[in-house]
Amino acid sequence: MQTAFVGGDGAVPDAERLLDRVRGLLARARESGAVVVQLQNDGEPGTSDEPGTPGWEIHLPADTDRGEVVLRKTVDDGFEDSPLASLLRDAGVREIAVCGVMSEMCVRATASTALELGFRVVLPHDAHATYDIPAAEGISDVVPAATVSRVAEWTLGDEVEIVPRAADVVFTKP
Repeated sequence: MQTAFVGGDGAVPDAERLLDRVRGLLARARESGAVVVQLQNDGEPGTSDEPGTPGWEIHLPADTDRGEVVLRKTVDDGFEDSPLASLLRDAGVREIAVCGVMSEMCVRATASTALELGFRVVLPHDAHATYDIPAAEGISDVVPAATVSRVAEWTLGDEVEIVPRAADVVFTKP
């Protein structure tokens, strides 16, 4: 997760809770020897995640000494135009846990492609988040972020394993 989306005035609602859940996932993954990959979006010039800006930085840095990898991307889907699938397969990974921001964009797109590629996908409900959708005159009132996140989960269908709590996700070394 990048600092622009979980820190300061631009943070998603309840970012501290999200960070706490993701810290726990990372700690358990690291303790188990699981493969840890973080995705870093290269936003357009002038956006909060523009490369080289403070908001672009990974908020919970990868432990590269342990072999953790950060893959940069320019689209929502972490698999598109990236070595993610081969990196996971080469490491013997068959199951992945997906967390982070934005539920309806990067999280959903990456989880969807993982399912298409045959990975088992675990999506901890309390370890992904997004923003409220603003009201649109004549269309809808504000759609709360929690509802947007839940709808994003629902659109993944019945192949994804949605678990209520990140604390219930168990990691193993491939």
